[in-house]
Amino acid sequence: MKSPALTVDAVIQFEDGRIVLVKRGHEPFAGRWAIPGGFVEYGETVEQACVREAKEETGLDIRLDRLVGVYSDPGRDPRGHTVSVVYLATPTGGTLHADSDAADAVTFSDWHSLDLAFDHARILADALGD
Repeated sequence: MKSPALTVDAVIQFEDGRIVLVKRGHEPFAGRWAIPGGFVEYGETVEQACVREAKEETGLDIRLDRLVGVYSDPGRDPRGHTVSVVYLATPTGGTLHADSDAADAVTFSDWHSLDLAFDHARILADALGD
């Protein structure tokens, strides 16, 4: 029996409202902007995975503030059925830079005109009340 893959995403928001997005370095959606995140490793909680993935992709230490939601549409990821647990987070340290599989990591004041990967426009709207 097949099971969906479990992922996490962190909507990292600075006090001034800017959010952190990473430019994907690999397919799917290579070159498009995305919310930092990735796959949960065996033996890890979703909270631990979210903090780890944020650090690996952005160089930032984060505090998880609240659960945004669980996104489980079977067609949301072209690699297969993937369920993502998404948190709103605040940066608490580190230095913003692309790391791991991210080609770039920057902050945006307005993300609405960007061509985002996956269903990340919907997730950002849910997280930020847009």
